[in-house]
Amino acid sequence: MSALSNATRHRSDGAQAPCLRPVRGTHPGTRPQVEVVVPVYNEDSVLELSVIQLHGFLHDNLPFSWQIVIADNASTDRTLEIARRLAHELDHVAVLHLSERGRGRALRAAWSASEADVLCYTDVDLSTDLRALLPLLAPLISGHSDVAIGTRLARGAQVTRGPKRELISRAYNLILRAALGARFSDAQCGFKAIRADVARQLVPRVRDEEWFFDTELLVLAQRERLRIHEVPVDWVEDSDSRVAIVSTAAADLRGVGRLMCTSRVARFAAIGVASTVAYAVLYLLLLGPFPAGAANVIALALTAVANTAANRRITFGRRGRAGVWRDQIQGAFVFLTTVAITSGALLILDGVDRRPARAPEVAVLVVSSTLATVVRYLGLRYWVFAPHKPAVTDQPLS
Repeated sequence: MSALSNATRHRSDGAQAPCLRPVRGTHPGTRPQVEVVVPVYNEDSVLELSVIQLHGFLHDNLPFSWQIVIADNASTDRTLEIARRLAHELDHVAVLHLSERGRGRALRAAWSASEADVLCYTDVDLSTDLRALLPLLAPLISGHSDVAIGTRLARGAQVTRGPKRELISRAYNLILRAALGARFSDAQCGFKAIRADVARQLVPRVRDEEWFFDTELLVLAQRERLRIHEVPVDWVEDSDSRVAIVSTAAADLRGVGRLMCTSRVARFAAIGVASTVAYAVLYLLLLGPFPAGAANVIALALTAVANTAANRRITFGRRGRAGVWRDQIQGAFVFLTTVAITSGALLILDGVDRRPARAPEVAVLVVSSTLATVVRYLGLRYWVFAPHKPAVTDQPLS
């Protein structure tokens, strides 16, 4: 197996990249099936005992070839010294040293340099019972799933922690469900695995370098309709946790806001706003030479074609000319529904006031057009651009 060393080499862009060399007990030219990353920052009090325990467990229980990578992100205590000694004394243990802090940064560096088939990580405190490791890895090794996560919030999990951490964890995952439509149950558990080919697809797109890295990775996986496997775990809170709860929570909320702005709904909303403005302008321009009903239909028809084309490419990621006419024809049926909504609004207004002032007429049309935009999204999302393959999140067996 090839393994990461504690040395680094300089890239042409000036950044530091991990340097590869064999460590004791590995065989050059071969590669492990599984790489277990242990990200650490100032953990000299627990590192040695935890790595020895993890090493013994993998040796005795894992039926796959493996290696451990201790990913030190800018520790200022004896963590790096201890990590290097462990890499020298134990087979299949290597060290990656980074000069900047950040758990996400450490995982990105380790996973990007790995040659293993499946990549995973566990927190150094080993709060998660290692007996969950094989159920975590098995569906990835078999190719059944793309990402696997340990969950403390699913039926079957046994968790020991204080009420404050419990409340924060559940509240955070509720926020993810409400704001991002998350269908995974526990974003923060430090016990996850991913197939290497999937990591190569997703990790370069993850922007966060800290604790939000996990959440962003899972949201991207869900948006790509990848299969996320969940494993209920036994988990005991570490009383010496280094996580700064307040600052981490604030950073996580900023990350949630950022992902909301890049979500499918946000992209559709932006196109919808532009379409509504364009529709209102066109309607006013056409209102002179055409009666109100005709001006409404023409303005809607022009904006609907552009709206369908924009949503096809930007919101739903359809590329190429295949299926363009089908999408436009189905989009036309959605358009007719919006015509019925806005035309109905005009008829109601006409029944109330045979000669309405321009301002209330435009206001009614803008409101009805907004409603039509919502209907258009539902029609495009669940009919015109309905995915051929449903998104899947494997729920743990009860």
